[in-house]
Amino acid sequence: MQKECRYYEKDDEYLQCLLCPWHCKIRPGKTGRCDVRENQDGVLRSLNYAEVTSMGFDPIEKKPLYHFYPGRDILSLGTFGCNLSCSFCQNWSISQGRPPTKHVEPQEAVAAARDAAARRNIGLAYTYNEPIIWYEYVQDTAKLAHEAGLKNVLVTNGIIEEAPLQELLPLIDAMNVDIKAFSDEFYRTLCKGEAWPARRTVEIALAEGCHVEITTLIIPGYNDSDEELDQIFQWALDAPPTPASTVRRAYELAKQRLEFVYVGNIMIDGTTDTVCPRCGEVVVRRDGM
Repeated sequence: MQKECRYYEKDDEYLQCLLCPWHCKIRPGKTGRCDVRENQDGVLRSLNYAEVTSMGFDPIEKKPLYHFYPGRDILSLGTFGCNLSCSFCQNWSISQGRPPTKHVEPQEAVAAARDAAARRNIGLAYTYNEPIIWYEYVQDTAKLAHEAGLKNVLVTNGIIEEAPLQELLPLIDAMNVDIKAFSDEFYRTLCKGEAWPARRTVEIALAEGCHVEITTLIIPGYNDSDEELDQIFQWALDAPPTPASTVRRAYELAKQRLEFVYVGNIMIDGTTDTVCPRCGEVVVRRDGM
């Protein structure tokens, strides 16, 4: 039997999930918009608990995190499902589909991470799809990892209610939050959601002392003007590959306002190095990952 979900309320006609701000009203035999939390005879159950679609060791910079144990590896694992429906999703086969899975209990995942800890591995990253809708498994696994002295990393869209976020944060050492755009209109049109929950997640996590880094992507014709780049980097669909010159221009513009800026998915010398903002000395030099 699947794991009972946390954060939901019962009504005479449906169950209301309280994990995300969407507050899905789920009738018997149906799932919420994430497609993984199902009303089974009046009990909300997780269809993806311990069901892993991908598991392997990645450089921490691939999460991407550039200020959290640079040069080390982390055991990364994900499942299926998502609480957004982004039309430009690069991982749509696991976020919107039902790919093959391998059953990996929390203690098994932590054991694999511990076995590799003597080498370069620092802990576990919950990534690939949206880990928020894997809440019960992430919480159970992160607790065991925390007790074993391992680090927990969340790579997320940030769409979660405040109460479950506050409960999870003491177990999370670092987060990368995908801020897809600043406007609710962008989220509503392309992601079937809203922008404010992700921004709130960042603010809460920072206030609680969690290490947070943010990811965005620039796309020609959508957000590559100087004005747009100066406000927020956004994601978009059906555009040609971004020229290196545009990425370099965005990098230089961002550096005028931010101390630490990095370029991903394209090799531009020096743009993945960590440089002291005061003296200009290279503190961490990176070549790819």
